[in-house]
Amino acid sequence: MSFKKNAVNDNTAKKQKADFNKSWKKLIIYCKKHLTSILIATILAIVGTVLTLIGPNKIGELTNIIADGMMTQIDMTAVLGIAIVLVIIYSVSSFSTFFEGYIMAGVTQKVSKRLRKDISHKINKLPLKYLDSRSTGDVLSRVTNDVDSIAQTLNNSVSSLIAGITLILGCILMMFVTNWVMAICAILSSLMGFILMGLIMSKSQKYFNSQQKSLGELNGHIEENYTGHDIVRAYNGQEYGKTKFNKINDTLFKSAWKSQFFSGLMMPLMSFVGNFGFLVVCVVGAVLFANGYIEIGVIIAFMIYVRLFMQPLSTIAQSATNLQATGAASLRVFEFLGEQELEDEKYKDLQLKIETIKGNVEFKNVKFGYSEDKLVIKNFSGIVKAGQKVAIVGPTGAGKTTLVNLLMRFYEVNEGDILIDGISTRDLTRENVHNIFGMVLQDTWLFEATVKENIIYSKSGVSDQQVFDACKEIGIDHFIQTLPNGYDTVLDDSTSVSAGQKQLLTIARAMIQNSPMLILDEATSSVDTRTEILIQKAMDKITKNRTSFVIAHRLSTIKNADLILVMKDGDVIEKGSHKQLMAQDGFYKDLYDSQFTNKGAEIVEI
Repeated sequence: MSFKKNAVNDNTAKKQKADFNKSWKKLIIYCKKHLTSILIATILAIVGTVLTLIGPNKIGELTNIIADGMMTQIDMTAVLGIAIVLVIIYSVSSFSTFFEGYIMAGVTQKVSKRLRKDISHKINKLPLKYLDSRSTGDVLSRVTNDVDSIAQTLNNSVSSLIAGITLILGCILMMFVTNWVMAICAILSSLMGFILMGLIMSKSQKYFNSQQKSLGELNGHIEENYTGHDIVRAYNGQEYGKTKFNKINDTLFKSAWKSQFFSGLMMPLMSFVGNFGFLVVCVVGAVLFANGYIEIGVIIAFMIYVRLFMQPLSTIAQSATNLQATGAASLRVFEFLGEQELEDEKYKDLQLKIETIKGNVEFKNVKFGYSEDKLVIKNFSGIVKAGQKVAIVGPTGAGKTTLVNLLMRFYEVNEGDILIDGISTRDLTRENVHNIFGMVLQDTWLFEATVKENIIYSKSGVSDQQVFDACKEIGIDHFIQTLPNGYDTVLDDSTSVSAGQKQLLTIARAMIQNSPMLILDEATSSVDTRTEILIQKAMDKITKNRTSFVIAHRLSTIKNADLILVMKDGDVIEKGSHKQLMAQDGFYKDLYDSQFTNKGAEIVEI
């Protein structure tokens, strides 16, 4: 049992290491566009570091001149000359470091901007299936937390890593040039630091991956509870939400604590190794000086070199920690960017012109399931004539909204076909299909913009008068006039708008879009009876001479529909007008009676 567990852990560790390397490879390729700037910044970092390395050697010379002059007379000319050289060296080093930081800051922000832009474009190319299977908070975490983590590493850790490696190699070279015996002693004393650092990095990567994943889950949970806080309170779900939050938070705490613990080990470890190396150099240097093998200036120079040698070890250790966090963040970002996109439809040149659409719709043996082994729509066929008002009714889970999603090509049918005016929707672009239909959904959505901007949305060439007329027609003009700035009022969290009023605004949006065909998914579910009557009158006007599909919760609102499709378990079991279906005394009659009577009819949720 233990053997199997260890084997699983080894496989997991190997996979995480492979994913880490793969994510960094992708990030490097992604930054290829900025390679010239990064190269210049790297050269500047190296120049600044190399100049820093020359300093201790000059300080050693200066120390020897002063030490020799103590017995006779100090050569102030030589001292002044070396001092001037040191000022120049350190000035140029500082300027190189400054411009390196300036360049990397620009590269960092450009890469971050591009990542956010690519993620934003990617969202529009992803199938609805992906977004339905992920929490909004997790997607947002990839756009914010993960991209920020990548940006911080590019801005700080990469340049620090380059400078640190250059400083280590330069220190080793200068130490061997100065005295090979002391150089070997210093390197050997520091070697255990590298070994321990490698061990810590290999053990801690899984905790950084877990930390980023838990952070995404936590953001998703908080986003859901914040947007649905009314429901949480109404159902006394505070404790349930708190329990779930604590569970995710505990997981995040454990992974974050362990990752930060390993990260925190780096600094004291490197500090100990540095002090140990410093001690070794002092002891060995004292012995060599006492036996006349070196001058005092060599010891001074070596003391500085050892400090410089140990300093990047700490920096590299910290950078390595950041690189691990960035590897985990990059994995999530590029995993998102690598998701399968909707089919590119640029090759499709067939289009239905909005002004010439008649509105005939045919469903041919349509089969669909969100998973391959479970069909929601089993085998649906039907013909809708131009201008007909078609109502779709049935119990929850019958497939009503699914049918509309297929009509809009939010999902693709598994088998069969859907035709508009004799043309398969598969032969049309999604953009063309979406332009054909105006939609009013049960879940209203308003943007943080003015009332007028929300109603017009993406429609161009709409006059103010058209907006006013649409709002008056559905009876929402009076409400809008009571807002602080009327139609120019910005709708945000501070604006008091009821669910019914939001629904009316989305209906006004559909009226302004003026599409040749309409889909109304529970459009009146959030309004009171009086408002429902007003909306129904408006709907009768906008659906006139238009093919429209109405998913109805209240069957009283679809009594005047030309065709009613009654769905159950993914099949259309009855169809006809209201009178015809009532006369059949079947499933539809039971649904209708359950809303108005209690005589022998089981109340069915629809």
